[in-house]
Amino acid sequence: MQASETIDQFYQQQGSSAADPAQHVTTATGHFNVYNREHFCNRRMSYNRRDFYKIALMTGTGRLHYATRGVLLDRPALVFSNPNVPYAWEPISEDQGGYFCLFTEDFMTHDRSASLQESPLFKFSSDPVYFVNEEQQETISYLFRKMLQEMESGYLYKQDLQRTYVSLLIHEALKMQPQTTYFQHPNAASRIVALFLELLERQFPIDAPDHGLKLRTPGDFADRLAVHVNHLNRAVRELTGKTTGTHIAERIVVESKALLLHTTWSTAEIAYGLGFEYPTNFNTFYKKHTGSTPSALRALRS
Repeated sequence: MQASETIDQFYQQQGSSAADPAQHVTTATGHFNVYNREHFCNRRMSYNRRDFYKIALMTGTGRLHYATRGVLLDRPALVFSNPNVPYAWEPISEDQGGYFCLFTEDFMTHDRSASLQESPLFKFSSDPVYFVNEEQQETISYLFRKMLQEMESGYLYKQDLQRTYVSLLIHEALKMQPQTTYFQHPNAASRIVALFLELLERQFPIDAPDHGLKLRTPGDFADRLAVHVNHLNRAVRELTGKTTGTHIAERIVVESKALLLHTTWSTAEIAYGLGFEYPTNFNTFYKKHTGSTPSALRALRS
């Protein structure tokens, strides 16, 4: 899987008119933009993560490939995507319509501590597709049209108003029932493994002792990926020849060596930063996997 597509790369692909700074909202609190979808999304999108959130009202027929599954969109649908989950779009019909907005997490959460990734609509395990009826489509279209109108206005607080419109879209979706019938990709196992390895790597490097690892066990990763831990373990072993636990342990060892050699953190701080409850647990782990001790490695740098 390639690195995440950035907002700048998105604009480069769409052309200079899309990248015009006068046509989007970029402030110290994040980035926001909104479009008529028919002008931009009538071609295939590669399977990849994007480093921005996106909400789209999609009309026309096509296939949405989302993480390890997919869904046929053959009627109007409201679709949510987030930076954690790779996705692709495969248009089938020539006519593609609707709207979409894209934004960064900072744009929506600049004055709140809650993360968008904890929202029911943006969690890794969430169902991203909501088919809409005519009344819902009109309500959602109206909100997108208001966003587009606001982009042309000189209103001083229009970024706050755009946040309100996005929040209203989210609330409209929360009142609906998500689509729950998806097809599984024939290479679902390889995608699960790729997602696991990517989630593992994204936790590093550790930049502060109090930013401990959130995912440390196969069960932690399975929960985040919304799969059974046995399914994750089987896929990882079949495709890599190593267990899930081995991948996690090896990556923690690599990070622990870097911290021991290149920081002034105490061994206790390194232990906490790597998610160990007690420094003794870290010492035991390190000796088990390296045959040496943290203090022995640290002594080599002097």
